[in-house]
Amino acid sequence: MRPAQLSIILDREFLGAQEGSHTPVMLWGPPGVGKSQIVAQVAKKHGAPMIDIRLSQMEPSDLRGIPYRDGNRVEWAVPAMLPDEARHGKSGILFLDEITSAPPAVSAAAYQLILDRRLGEYFLPEGWAIFAAGNRMGDRGVTYLMPSPLANRFSHFELEANLEDWVSWAYRSGIDERLVGFLRFRPELLFEYDPARNPVAFPTPRSWEFANRALAKFDRTNLLLSALQSCVGPAAGLEMHAFVMNLEKMPDLDAILKGEKVAVPEEIDIQYATASALVGRAIRAKNQPEVLGRILDYALRFPLREMGVMLVSDLHRAVGSALFAVPQFSKWASAVTDLMLDGN
Repeated sequence: MRPAQLSIILDREFLGAQEGSHTPVMLWGPPGVGKSQIVAQVAKKHGAPMIDIRLSQMEPSDLRGIPYRDGNRVEWAVPAMLPDEARHGKSGILFLDEITSAPPAVSAAAYQLILDRRLGEYFLPEGWAIFAAGNRMGDRGVTYLMPSPLANRFSHFELEANLEDWVSWAYRSGIDERLVGFLRFRPELLFEYDPARNPVAFPTPRSWEFANRALAKFDRTNLLLSALQSCVGPAAGLEMHAFVMNLEKMPDLDAILKGEKVAVPEEIDIQYATASALVGRAIRAKNQPEVLGRILDYALRFPLREMGVMLVSDLHRAVGSALFAVPQFSKWASAVTDLMLDGN
């Protein structure tokens, strides 16, 4: 399932907890595809707390609490990490991460919490949603087969990396346009993981975010290649480095935004980089109509019209409906109508 679709599901499940219709959700996927980040984004959207419990690092007593004597009875001290309405609020997300890496005794202790929303005398506040995440058996992590009684307490969704969703996130998050352009050029490198090889560094949405940090820290130094390879692996890092070094051929973006006639580069990789860089310029220009209009004019000049469509699609994701009010948009739309209809 695409990240954008999963975000909608988690959002509705969060709201469902407040309406009494919540079903606990289990997210499956290989390392680095963004399972934890999507859950965190839902919490941030609603301004709600998220309590992240790593079951792989726990003992059964960490969840159940420890016993203490109260007169002639034994009571259980509720762990402070569990959601408490007085301390944490009426609504939030209880996130059980790495649940498939938890020993069977620990996952068994979570059964009652997940299905009945209680542990002994402890009750999970009504407005709290329960989400969990873990790797699949074939991902070569420390993974236990999820017991059937536990699996039957969740609805299950498998997350896959998706370039379009990643690009939308990247522009919103200020990711370097060169990195966006590179992955547009080499989309198969967004996620490349072979469990049989058990690599240390490999391309994932998470490791490309690390590569973005490497670009910021080591750009224009002789350490950039090593820094990129340390994040996404030797092959992908080398390709990304070569892409960045080749950007000297990129056209003058300032001239494009001034409305001057600037030639479109012949190399496909430079075209991808130019398109991504123009979207970045549009974002920084804060939706100025004249800037958007000149980018639309330039989009019509790409020899491969699909490249221009990609540029405008990314531009729309980045700036929203403001693009439709620009006079040049109708001209661009008319010029690519046949292409859009063929695509449908």
